[in-house]
Amino acid sequence: MTENQFTIGMNPQQKEAVEYTEGPLLVMAGAGSGKTRVLTHRIAYLLSTHMDLRPWNILAITFTNKAAREMKERLENLIGPSSRDLWVSTFHSMCVRILRRHAEKLGYHSNFSILDASETKTIVKRILKEKNYDEEKFSADAILSYIRRWKNETIFPEEVQKQLEGSTHILQKIACECYVAYQEELKRNDTMDFDDLIMLTLSLFEEFPEVLAQYQEQFRYIHVDEYQDTNHAQYLLVQQLAAKYQNLCVVGDADQSIYAWRGADITNILNFKKDYPKAKEILLEQNYRSTKTILNAANNVIQNNYDQGDQLKQLWTDNEEGEKITYYTADDEKAEAIYIAEKMKELIADGFHYHEMAILYRTNAQSRALEDVFMQFNLPYHMVGGLKFYDRKEIKDLIAYLKVIANPQDMISFRRIINTPKRGIGATSLEKILAFAKEQGLSAIEACKNASMAGIRGKAVGQMEQFAEQVERWAELSKEMDLTEFVDLVLEESGYYDMLRESKGLENETRMENLKEFQSVTRAFVERWERGEVEKELGQTMLSAFLNDLSLLSDMDIKEEEIPDSVAFMTLHAAKGLEFPVVFIVGLEENLFPSKIEEDQIEEERRLAYVGITRAEKRLFLLNARRRMFFGRTQYNSPSRFIEEIDARYLNTIQPNPIGFKNTMTENKNPYRKNRGYRQPLQKIVEHKTLSGAEKESYQVGDKVIHRKWGEGAVLNTKGSGDQLELEVFFNSLGETRKLMAKYAPIEKKK
Repeated sequence: MTENQFTIGMNPQQKEAVEYTEGPLLVMAGAGSGKTRVLTHRIAYLLSTHMDLRPWNILAITFTNKAAREMKERLENLIGPSSRDLWVSTFHSMCVRILRRHAEKLGYHSNFSILDASETKTIVKRILKEKNYDEEKFSADAILSYIRRWKNETIFPEEVQKQLEGSTHILQKIACECYVAYQEELKRNDTMDFDDLIMLTLSLFEEFPEVLAQYQEQFRYIHVDEYQDTNHAQYLLVQQLAAKYQNLCVVGDADQSIYAWRGADITNILNFKKDYPKAKEILLEQNYRSTKTILNAANNVIQNNYDQGDQLKQLWTDNEEGEKITYYTADDEKAEAIYIAEKMKELIADGFHYHEMAILYRTNAQSRALEDVFMQFNLPYHMVGGLKFYDRKEIKDLIAYLKVIANPQDMISFRRIINTPKRGIGATSLEKILAFAKEQGLSAIEACKNASMAGIRGKAVGQMEQFAEQVERWAELSKEMDLTEFVDLVLEESGYYDMLRESKGLENETRMENLKEFQSVTRAFVERWERGEVEKELGQTMLSAFLNDLSLLSDMDIKEEEIPDSVAFMTLHAAKGLEFPVVFIVGLEENLFPSKIEEDQIEEERRLAYVGITRAEKRLFLLNARRRMFFGRTQYNSPSRFIEEIDARYLNTIQPNPIGFKNTMTENKNPYRKNRGYRQPLQKIVEHKTLSGAEKESYQVGDKVIHRKWGEGAVLNTKGSGDQLELEVFFNSLGETRKLMAKYAPIEKKK
């Protein structure tokens, strides 16, 4: 029997995953095990062996647009132009596609706008102000964290209200009140946020079963990549779509589940066989990326998350043994950075290139010392996750103009642009026109056409009427003009270009350059549109499709202007899915990595270490410092437990011993292994646990505290008193809450 062309060159487990097509399938795919190849070849195999199957009967869901694009490119190489009829997308872009087709059923227009994170925060801030809540006490970030949590758990405002009846949790009740107002404003403005896209798709399926039945019938084979990263809403969506045929293939790695802080639920992948008792499980354990030494170190670390014998898989490779992992202890963060700079110069001399190297850290704040030294040594680098191109003011202004042109109901974007550039429309006139629009059920543009009826007087009336006419004219032109030329026209006719030209200075020159650079984005989109590569609905304009495309970009999809042949700086979270010949992981110290968290959260930190280690192909460097200046304070942390979990034979340890310090590392003694009863963490080298005195203060919900490491935070809840006082605090730097014992926590109450 002739082997199918799409399984040639695969190892036995990969081949089995491709050929097992009927019924539920769980593919546990280790780092670097070729899972994307398996997924794409499985889809090609299905189409080549099932003659009655059409490309649109196959759904493949990924987590980033970048991953979706890569999958589409591979599929086009495998099966040709018919790949364009496959549904290959992220959860969010799939839901947008469904919602645009059926938005009217939920009371939205098909060209609804999608908000970005900064816009959602602006709305919550305004709601807090309207309700007379002090944002110093009740921050927009804390409110949004609750709203996001409720949406990811598919809990609508009215359900939250019922749940909180009789509750004494002040912040939750305020968050619920804001949630109600927030959703009302979004609906009124014909807008959705990212979390709505999935929640409202589920709502659509629940309210209109015939719509769900349509997609259940269409998607006979469903694939989900990175299944360990799904949250509850995404889990429900997959369950519902796969309910009819149950030909569901999920691919993931429980050992790379590192997003619990944003709602990911590892039990979704761990319980797959409970959800589907007849499911087949295949392990992809052969790694094609790293050396044996690097893989052995990764296995050493991750096995501590399991009781003996419970580990799901063990990575192995046919690659070379490779060099030992360098473990270096520096005096401080500057010495740590200098060591890296000098080592990189040696690696360049050995034939490596800067673009083949990456520095990974636990928090963005650690990059400062590295940047200082790299500038001092004149080494090229770029930040992954810094200020994004689309976060810049001028770009956000331009996108707001385009959103209002495409969707006149979008009052959030209207607020941003009505007086940018200055049109002599004051805050009072703006509030009057918005109130008038709300009362009369008009769009902002329709209200501007009738400004005099809104009680607005003077120059502002003419300016608003003129603006409305301009927007309506642009809307017509957008249907017939080239997109790039149209954007240029809007910037010219709106007066935005003139505003920048008249305000001399380097900053405005840079803004002008960024707006010109935006034309590269529009040109690239037009090329994709003309090649038929853009997902669009019947009757959708190019402008609407373009805005749709932009709104679904994630951090992983946006590249900053990179210096050619430069070192990548990024957090460990941002590194997931990437690989580099040379990797440096810095800050491997207790309380930094792993961060200072509850013991029950240590497993996710360990998975993050595993992800970091398995990014390296040939060379891996692990670094820490005896003392580190962090958030303005000097810390003396002991070496990370993750270093101790690596067998000493895989390490080349370099630990200079200056006067006053002792090497605390001891060979083959690890107090953190899961199968040992003793879990007491290593003590700090210099500091001993001291009482902070914070328990002597009185705290109320909303009080601000300053944490030595995490900076400013807001008290969300208190429990107990005196020595037993426990605080629940939301920290902006972390984007999440922490529970702290006041007696020991390094905090001060902000006066």
